[in-house]
Formats: sequence, C-alpha cells, structure tokens
Amino acid sequence: MQIECHAEKIFPSDTQAAFDLIVDAQRFPGTFVGYGLIPSIRAIVLETPLAVGAIRRIHNSDGSVLTEHVTVLDAPTRHAYVLSDFRAPFAWLVNKGEADWRVSAADSGCNVRWSYTFTLTSIWIYPLATLLLRVFMQRAMQRCLDNMANLLANAPDEPKASA
Repeated sequence: MQIECHAEKIFPSDTQAAFDLIVDAQRFPGTFVGYGLIPSIRAIVLETPLAVGAIRRIHNSDGSVLTEHVTVLDAPTRHAYVLSDFRAPFAWLVNKGEADWRVSAADSGCNVRWSYTFTLTSIWIYPLATLLLRVFMQRAMQRCLDNMANLLANAPDEPKASA
C-alpha cells in the first residue's frame, strides 16, 4: 500500500535556478526545516558525483541518516530519487519513499512540483501513516518550497554566460 504527498509552488526564478537549488547539497538543507514529527535536514553528503545512480546521505536533526539513490537527473526539469534506511519509529510505517521533482516554466517564473510516494510496511498502519505523512510530511514539503522560493527571490542576480 502507498500514500502520496504533493507540494507545489511558483518560484520567482527560471527553471535552471530552481533546479540548481533542488540538487544543491549545500543550500538545500537550510530550506528543509521539517514540520512537527518530521525532522529538519542538517546536511547532505554525496558519496559520488551527482548523476543517475549516485548515492547521497541525508543527515537529519533527529540523528537519523537516510540514503537517497538518484534515479532521474534531467536538468533543468526533473530530479527523482528513492529514499530509504528509515529508522524506528518511522521505519515501522514506511519501507521507502520515491520522490519526484518537476520544474516547468510559468508566466511569473517557474512551477515546482514535488511529489512523494511512500510504500508502507503494512496495510494495517495506513491510518497512522496517513496522519503522519499527509499532515506532517506534506506540510514540511510545502514549507520547504516556500523557503526555497524566498531564497531565490532574495538571491543576487548571477552573471549570465555570454552566447
């Protein structure tokens, strides 16, 4: 059984700037501050250069370290990965999370849509997992997108490469 979570926001930037922030191991952790039972991200450590098949370690404020296996890296429109190695009590509810980031041009910047599909350990924990994921995780995701949009809105203009 699976539970899906979604968050979406218009960013005041072009698709490349948004995508760069999504995959930035230095800047992204500061935007994911968690919500309720969902911890914030303290650091992202790449084990290999970022590419399809790369492994990243996600260090959270609760001391957990998750593994992120990159499955899609198609700049500047899509980034996807599988998140695993949850620790108890979350591991009692979820086996894995499959994330999918989609970035597309919009009239006033770009649209960023972040989806997660969580595979549950059992059908019996569906009510509890739904509460945790749809209330806490989905709000953590939306808060992250809000923080990312604010960061990009306040970023100094970067020099453009000449043609």
